[in-house]
Amino acid sequence: MATCSKALLFTILGCFFVCSALTARELTDDSAMAARHEQWMSQYGRFYKDDAEKAQRFEVFKANVKFIESFNAAGNRKFWLGINQFADLTNAEFRATKTNKGFKPSPVKVPTRFRYENVSIDALPASIDWRTKGAVTPVKDQGQCGCCWAFSAVAATEGIVKISTGKLISLSEQELVDCDVHGEDQGCEGGLMDDAFNYPYTAADGMCKSGSNSAATIKGYEDVPANNEAALMKAVANQPVSVAVDGGDMTFQFYSGGVMTGSCGTDLDHGIAAIGYRKTSDGTKYWLMKNSWSTTWGENGYLRMAKDISDKRGMCGLAMEPSYPTK
Repeated sequence: MATCSKALLFTILGCFFVCSALTARELTDDSAMAARHEQWMSQYGRFYKDDAEKAQRFEVFKANVKFIESFNAAGNRKFWLGINQFADLTNAEFRATKTNKGFKPSPVKVPTRFRYENVSIDALPASIDWRTKGAVTPVKDQGQCGCCWAFSAVAATEGIVKISTGKLISLSEQELVDCDVHGEDQGCEGGLMDDAFNYPYTAADGMCKSGSNSAATIKGYEDVPANNEAALMKAVANQPVSVAVDGGDMTFQFYSGGVMTGSCGTDLDHGIAAIGYRKTSDGTKYWLMKNSWSTTWGENGYLRMAKDISDKRGMCGLAMEPSYPTK
């Protein structure tokens, strides 16, 4: 009986020490995570209105960091995630502020001319980067406004203006957000790149100026044949192209570098610009995309996405509804 009591005592003590050790480790882990949160707040200039909000955001931050580290630890992908400016946002909050709530892909689109239809794939350059040709302005930041459609359209327009005139002009997305209210375009509530290309004047500084004060003009737009990455390649070889993608999941939220590959949705909700293509040293082909979430996201604001995948819709639906302005 004494032996059994002694054994029971040792068991209880053992559980106590194990539980104490786990609690201490959890406290240490939480303390380390809190220090990372403080450092992150300082890096991104983030402040909270009170301790309750800070505690809530810390829990979100902690969950996101664990997701990022778990994703990267898997080590079986060609891209990786990072702790960026969105680290204290839930994915739902991220979608609400950074993707295009008003983007509604057209069920039936009236076919447009595709001027590059007869261009031979064999005649295209093996790689192109419109940044090296001076046709891409620095990465911009759409802020808390769901106007990626305007940034995508403007990036493509800046490119064709440079190609046509030799002048690279940073055009105003705010002009489109404030003034382009026809069709599906609803400012910060979302819009469509095709409608933006139909805007009668483009990118004069200030609020809704007349066409005579325009910094740049375009004639209209053409759609790239849907679900055809070869056709998209023909277009991108000749000018930057507006592209719609499914950009709302957590891998997009925390993308930090590499070539985005693997499974991806095709619920189009974000506008970006295809500004080139090439392949990595191991032969992985990719599209080079310009985003509008500032240079602290991705590869200094840019994204590489797998090219010529088996799904005809392209990675994250990038080949579903591309279009470009005409000059």
